[in-house]
Amino acid sequence: MKNLTKTKWFIFGTYILLILATMLIGFVLLQNNHTLRNVFSSFFEVAENRSFDYRQTIRVMHKRPMPNKDIVLLAIDDASVESLWDKYGEWPIPRNIYADVINYIEVQKPQAIIFDLMFIKSMRTQKDADKYFVETMNKYNNIYTGLNFDNQEFDVRKPESLPERISLSIDNKSSVDFKKKYNFSNCRMILSELLNGKVNVGLTNVKRSNDGIIRAIAPILVYKDKYYPYLSFKAGSDYLRMNNNNSFIIDSGRNIHVADTKIPLNKYGEAYLNWYGQSGTHTSVPFYKVLNEMEGKNINKFNFKDKIIIVGTTAMSLHDTKSVPIQAEVYPGVEVHATFINNLLDNNFIKKTDKIVNTLIIAIVIAIVGGIAMFSTSTLFAVLSTVLFTIAYLFIAYYTMDLYNLWIPVVIPVIAIVLAFTLSLLAKYLMKSRDFEYQYKLATIDGLTELYNHRYFQDTLKQQIEISRRYNQPVSLIICDIDFFKKFNDTYGHQAGDAVLRQVAQTLKKNSRTTDFVCRYGGEEMSIILPNTKAEEALMLANRICAAVSEKPFHLTPVDTAPVTISLGVATFPENAQTPQDLIEWADKGLYYAKEHGRNQVGRY
Repeated sequence: MKNLTKTKWFIFGTYILLILATMLIGFVLLQNNHTLRNVFSSFFEVAENRSFDYRQTIRVMHKRPMPNKDIVLLAIDDASVESLWDKYGEWPIPRNIYADVINYIEVQKPQAIIFDLMFIKSMRTQKDADKYFVETMNKYNNIYTGLNFDNQEFDVRKPESLPERISLSIDNKSSVDFKKKYNFSNCRMILSELLNGKVNVGLTNVKRSNDGIIRAIAPILVYKDKYYPYLSFKAGSDYLRMNNNNSFIIDSGRNIHVADTKIPLNKYGEAYLNWYGQSGTHTSVPFYKVLNEMEGKNINKFNFKDKIIIVGTTAMSLHDTKSVPIQAEVYPGVEVHATFINNLLDNNFIKKTDKIVNTLIIAIVIAIVGGIAMFSTSTLFAVLSTVLFTIAYLFIAYYTMDLYNLWIPVVIPVIAIVLAFTLSLLAKYLMKSRDFEYQYKLATIDGLTELYNHRYFQDTLKQQIEISRRYNQPVSLIICDIDFFKKFNDTYGHQAGDAVLRQVAQTLKKNSRTTDFVCRYGGEEMSIILPNTKAEEALMLANRICAAVSEKPFHLTPVDTAPVTISLGVATFPENAQTPQDLIEWADKGLYYAKEHGRNQVGRY
């Protein structure tokens, strides 16, 4: 039992090593085969991203985390678009309207007013309105507006240089490479008075995952080998640091330091967002209601004191909607900015585990499931335990994100659980089969001669006679004895006698048919059961075996050889006997006859 347990542990350990080695080989092959790697990578990326979406959706259903009440959306919603269109008869509206709103809100001293809008060119018919707008935007230190990078052809738009004041100084001590995914060659310029004034400028660029869903935002983008901030990163970092310092450090752990907050990044420089709810989760004030309030038409006054106000479109007709993990296609872009700032203020970004941690998780999962399957005495118990472990892992993955904002993988570990369980059961089955074969061999094979033992001989003879009787077929039996066997033991020792027994046994097996059963009858006696064999055929086979033994030199010791002969007796059912015992007795009489008449021959009584 102790040896069997050791064998189990050895097989289990070997099995784990084989799986890990297979994973390593697969990883190397995928690294060298770009097409195959892209297919696998795309599949697992999409599947894992979906698991992230489900976890985020469940959190939102439980209203975790809660949105920050200091963030207010000044939303140009469908009602505002209709109201503004009726009032001004055109879209976009004159920019002096935004200037009036800024002046009105600034009286309450908000923390910031962020325009998720791009003010690209001056309106020819509204020169005075644009001048008033630009003066108002540059009047305050807490106004932010958007800019957009792209890769437009140079013959369409010449890429222009941006003022040094809006760029960032980055001390990158990590492996993050922003240029791999967020390096742009062109820029869609906004009003030069805004760019060269005191307005804070940030980028509005976002990139979707392969399935078209926005899960992460790059806080920093690259244009003409310089770094520029994402709009809400700019506003949020200014708020946390209470200044406009454009210098940032990215540590070796791929975290951007913003005051006491760390923004974890992936290798492309993206930060995974923690979502707060579907559209409308953050406090939202319709733009037209603020205009009504300014005109004295609204009794309820809006409180903007110390608020971070984000002005942007939520109207479906203006087509600035995105797909995000917790809502598809109708999530306004302005709320993406609100979500980023909310994450920044609450230090609430999601951190995704790296390859080393993922590999360790997979190895642990394989070891646990492999152990359950390998050492469980019941297959049903192993199945139930593995199912419960899988459910437990899914709960762990969810609560790790819910409580610690940590994204651990789900898809590959679950696949590893299924494969580990299947392969473990297969390994266990093979091990049991080997154990069964070993036990069966111990029960049926003679350890010295490697012939079937006496018990097997008795059972097989009985079975063959029953078959013979049922199908009216003959069955013959040969019993042989080594001549003068005692002399080998007395002259050369028992080891020599054992050597003779083994060599005679092998000679019998070599000269018998594959359908015959060669057995050790006892002592130096051996037997051969010959199914469907007549007496004449049995005599021919016995004589051939007798000659083969007598012609073979037998090694008694490494240096000593000696001739060996055998005597044989043959009997056939039903010609000579009707029962197994009678057949043995009849063959034994033939053997006795051969010994009495000179040995080294075949006798038939």
